[in-house]
Amino acid sequence: MEYWKGKGAQINVANRFSQQFVTTDDADGLDEELITEKPKTEIYYESPRKIISYNSSPDINMSASVNPYQGCEHGCVYCYARNSHEYWGFSSGLDFETKIIVKKNAPQLLEKTFLGQNYKPQVLMLSGNTDCYQPLEKKFRLTREILSICLKYRHPVAIVTKNSLVLRDTDLLKKLAVNGLVNVIFSITSQDESLRRILEPRTASARKKFEAMNILSQEGIPTGIMNAPIIPSLNHHEIPAILKKAAENGARFAGYTVVRLNGQIQKIFMDWLTKNFPERAEKVYHQIQQLHGGQVNDSEFGRRVSGDGETASIIKQLFQTAKKRYFTEIEPDKLDCTKFRRGGNYTLF
Repeated sequence: MEYWKGKGAQINVANRFSQQFVTTDDADGLDEELITEKPKTEIYYESPRKIISYNSSPDINMSASVNPYQGCEHGCVYCYARNSHEYWGFSSGLDFETKIIVKKNAPQLLEKTFLGQNYKPQVLMLSGNTDCYQPLEKKFRLTREILSICLKYRHPVAIVTKNSLVLRDTDLLKKLAVNGLVNVIFSITSQDESLRRILEPRTASARKKFEAMNILSQEGIPTGIMNAPIIPSLNHHEIPAILKKAAENGARFAGYTVVRLNGQIQKIFMDWLTKNFPERAEKVYHQIQQLHGGQVNDSEFGRRVSGDGETASIIKQLFQTAKKRYFTEIEPDKLDCTKFRRGGNYTLF
C-alpha cells in the first residue's frame, strides 16, 4: 500500500468495542485494497451536555480539562488520545486523524457551567485529550471563544499545544496573563524535520513553535515546554538542545514524558516504526519495553509518564542536567483562582 504523506497512522486497526469491523491490519493480508486514495478529513458534530472533564490521576497537575474537538488532524502516531476515538465507533488509526468530532456548543456550555451556583473554579487545561489548536480551529474558532469566556469570568486556564496558531489569540492571552490566569505550554518532540514530518505530520515545526514561544514571552505571557514524548533511539538525544533552545526563547519551565503504547496504539506505532525505521524497529521497541517493566503499554501511575529502569535513568539524567543548566524555575507559575467573577461581573468588594 502507498505510504500516506501527511498522515501519522498508516492503517485503521479494529475497534475493540465493535463485534464487526473493517480493518487494514489483517496479518493474513487483504483480498482487495480498502484504502485506494488518501483519506480526507470528515467533520462530525456533537452537542454534549457537559464540557469539563475531570480526572484524579496523580500524573497530571490539572484535574479539569476542556476539549472542543475529538480526534486530531495533527496525526501524531504515538498519541494516547487515539484510544478514546473508539468510544465514538471509530478506529484509533487513520480514523482518529480524518474523522474529527466538533463540539460546537463547547463555549456556551462552559459559560453555563461557570454560572452554576455551586461551581468552584480550578485551573482548566486546554486540551487534556486532543489539541485545541489543531488545524480545524482556524475555521471553528472554538478555542478563541473559550478563552474569551475565561477572560470574562477571570478563570485560570493552561494551554498545551503543538501548533503555532496560538499566536492568533495573543490579545486574549495578554489580558489573561496580566491577572495571572494563563500558562502556554508548547509540546516539542524533535527539531529534526525529517522525523517530525512523519512522526507528527501536521503539527507546527519546532522552529515555528520556538518563534511563537518567543513572541508570547515578549508579550509577558508565561510559556513553558513539554519535551514529549521521549522515544529512545529516535529523539532522546535531542533533549539538551531542545531545552536550551526553549530557554533562549523565553520558556520559564520544562517537563517531559516518555512514550507508552497503550491499547491499539501499539499496532499503529509498530506499523509506522517498521515502515519508517526497519533497521532499528526492534531496538526501539525493546527500549520502550524497558521503560515500562517489560511491556510497551503501561497504566502504572508515575512509571507510565517517566518510565523505570536503565533507559529511563539515562533519559531522566539527560533531562535534569539540561534543565538545571538552562532553567531557573522548576514549576509553571501558579495560576490564580481567587479572581474568578461569579456571574461574570465586577464586584466592589
